[in-house]
Amino acid sequence: MEGIQLSVEKPTARNDISVIKVGGYIDTTTSAELEHSLDALLKAGSYNIIIDLGNVDYISSAGWGIFISEIKGIREKSGDLKLVNMIPDVYEVFELLEFHYILKAFNSIDDAIADFDQGPSQKDVAQPTTKIVDNEPDAESVEAQPSTQMTGDGLEQADIEEKIKKIVYENPEAGTAKILKDLNSPRYGNVKLGWFQIRKHLKQLNLDSKKKRIDYFRDASFG
Repeated sequence: MEGIQLSVEKPTARNDISVIKVGGYIDTTTSAELEHSLDALLKAGSYNIIIDLGNVDYISSAGWGIFISEIKGIREKSGDLKLVNMIPDVYEVFELLEFHYILKAFNSIDDAIADFDQGPSQKDVAQPTTKIVDNEPDAESVEAQPSTQMTGDGLEQADIEEKIKKIVYENPEAGTAKILKDLNSPRYGNVKLGWFQIRKHLKQLNLDSKKKRIDYFRDASFG
């Protein structure tokens, strides 16, 4: 595997926030370097931290463990650690491991900075905290709303989910990125959804893992 590339910088006019930009792989052989960079910030009294994972292709349990082990101490210091720019494959693991109940994830550094401006709250620790961009509702509010909720593109939620189920039935081994691409094809009406939106639909349909999608195919075909 490749090594890891690290750099630490301050956003323009925000000296109270530190951004660790990471590239490569975060595994057992490279995680110590990331841990060292994070520890250096904490020892310097910097507790508002953004981890930019835009160039990270893989995170092992050792890498995830660094974020999880540090977050309690950081929040006790009235700070926070936020993850940004995860590629689809990395985000899928992040959600499957249910780390979105512990850490906040954003699509950009600017979104994470804006969240710091809202200030810390106990709800951030106790509730599902994956931040949704483009004014999407959070996971709890989506589950509480009726299945006929209108989406931004004018389609009802039920219509979109029927399209997703059809895609899954025809190709149960398709990953999230493939489903997203198929949904945005002429065959399915060029439905445009963001990564977080499609993940929420899959979770509501209980199709948020490849195993579940294959089981759905089997039940629909032979059940």
